[in-house]
Amino acid sequence: MRRHDFEHVVKAAADIVRDEIVVVGSQAVLGQFPDAPERLLRSNEVDLFPRTDPARSAEIDGAIGDGSQFHATYGYYAHGIGPETVVAPAGWEGRLRELRLPAIRPKEGTIVVWYMEAHDLALAKLAAGRKHGHEFVEDAVREKLVDIEQLRLGVDLMPKRERVLVRERLDWLLARVALP
Repeated sequence: MRRHDFEHVVKAAADIVRDEIVVVGSQAVLGQFPDAPERLLRSNEVDLFPRTDPARSAEIDGAIGDGSQFHATYGYYAHGIGPETVVAPAGWEGRLRELRLPAIRPKEGTIVVWYMEAHDLALAKLAAGRKHGHEFVEDAVREKLVDIEQLRLGVDLMPKRERVLVRERLDWLLARVALP
């Protein structure tokens, strides 16, 4: 997925629910780094939810989600989730970054997209514990899109039940990367 694909998905999602959109999955990296390295852009889905009414994520899924006509046409799609699925450092919602884009319907002006800051995103990926998430964080470290010390500090803000595991995963990953 590239930045223009990301913008297409979030604009379509905003058009469906007439709400600001929050992006929390790996493609949130395209908000902060529009020209992110290809290795970080493997996913063809954008994990998101409407900011003021997350329950409406199901409407997004139904219209432009996995297996939809939108997905068949463009090869990428929205994955409507809820904010409760995000396991990230305390205060991540307050560190969301804002992006304004022209709305699909020109008369409507702009839409507002909020996306996870890269360090919060990386730690959330480590908390989830999936292989592709670890690869994403490894690539983000290698590409210097995240600061190692800031990641270490962020571990202390993780929910208690996740903290030790995220610290172990981060240490393991950093040993693998072995930056000069």
